[in-house]
Amino acid sequence: MDATKKPLRIPPEFARYAEEKQIFQLLEQMLQELLVARPSDPLEFMANFLKKPGINIPKVIVYGPPASGKRTISKLAASKLHSVHVSMTQIIDYDTTASGEEARTCIKQGKPLPAQLATDLVVNRLKQEDCQTKGWVMEGFPNTREQALVLQSAGVLAKHFVHLEAPDSVLVERYSGKRVDPVTGDVYHLTFAPPNNTEVANRLKEEDGGIEVNMHAKLQHYHEHYRDLLQCYKETTCAVNADQPITDVFSQVFTFLHTRLRSAAPITPHVVLLGPTGAGKSVQAAILAEKYQIMDVDFNQLVQQTLASDSKLASVMRPFNDSNVAIPDDMLLEVLTNRLNQLDCATRGWVLHGFPLNRDQAEGLFKAGHHPNRVYFLNIPPDSVLERLTLQGLDPLTGERYHSLYKPPPNQEVKSRLITHPSNREEAVKERLTQYHANVDDLTNYYTSGQHINADLDPRTVSECIETILVNPLPKPQPFELK
Repeated sequence: MDATKKPLRIPPEFARYAEEKQIFQLLEQMLQELLVARPSDPLEFMANFLKKPGINIPKVIVYGPPASGKRTISKLAASKLHSVHVSMTQIIDYDTTASGEEARTCIKQGKPLPAQLATDLVVNRLKQEDCQTKGWVMEGFPNTREQALVLQSAGVLAKHFVHLEAPDSVLVERYSGKRVDPVTGDVYHLTFAPPNNTEVANRLKEEDGGIEVNMHAKLQHYHEHYRDLLQCYKETTCAVNADQPITDVFSQVFTFLHTRLRSAAPITPHVVLLGPTGAGKSVQAAILAEKYQIMDVDFNQLVQQTLASDSKLASVMRPFNDSNVAIPDDMLLEVLTNRLNQLDCATRGWVLHGFPLNRDQAEGLFKAGHHPNRVYFLNIPPDSVLERLTLQGLDPLTGERYHSLYKPPPNQEVKSRLITHPSNREEAVKERLTQYHANVDDLTNYYTSGQHINADLDPRTVSECIETILVNPLPKPQPFELK
């Protein structure tokens, strides 16, 4: 960075490094925990914070009505995430402090746990080393707004809140088959999740108090509190229909657990739009550029502007263009980098379309120091492309474009003088489609975080899909497949 030039131009490597390493998110979380803890020695606290495993450890709450599968989903999630499964029952049974003894006394006397007592037990458990290093999946707590607020005020903030939903009739049917192992405390279902061990099956019991009484009380408690509770986690909640096979439920939950929370971290958009001819790349680039005030970099137009200039690069490129020979990639890349290095692109961001067309060009763009932070593949069937392009016509008198299906000419006179651009003839369109599909697999393998969008929709719908992925963090990669 040259301090003698104004305005100061911050190299793009700075922002790229900060985004890749999640520097802003790290500072945001450190400040958050610092203000919650308010330690006497802030520097020592921050130094200890930076020694923790990182900001990506799981912090999950699984909530729902009775018999919705909270325990099963929580255990599966903890196992897959290699984190700690935490439940209030476990905490109370194994807590050796005075708070644990007080909680056990309340349960023996049939009294509800005070919110502060329950929260103290949970906070103490989550501060233990295993939860701090591996993360945690909390089963069924909090279950009231009061508990949630006390928990949040203590600095326990869930990154993901899973809300399991199911009709009451389904829940009652499930609960009627619920049985508990008095030795281990594990919960089974006579129909859906029976024990494999005969000895365990013989000692299963119903919950104390009877099935109907317990279910009625628990359902009533859930319906009284769940709306207010969800307000406390509205920014991090995902509702999942629990009335389906457990593998389907967990698949949706696990996908949600790999999303990232939005943060206040600044981001400079570096967007690449890929797709076949006629996919609408130019239209989507114009929409993004207008809404987010970033630079619309049309590579094909950029090459034509360069060829028309009197620059040294243009004089080297013209012989190739005049001879109808492909311009070498190193020259094309120089044209592009000259544009992306300009101050407006560096400070405001850019959306690029028309480049790269193959893996070599994509690697060249990366080596030149321009790393896109969003890559979109606009997918559209070849038949739709042919319909979009070959039915277009240009009025040579007015310059107005028409389409036989979507924007027909106003009268026969205009229709009779329409001409078809040579590049929109069927043979030319099919040739460009063949070239794209010959390279799209290599591009997909190179841009592993690329997002695929259905472009065979109206432009505004496609734009909304693109924006959703642009403003939200990309999902964390899943290291394995669910079975």
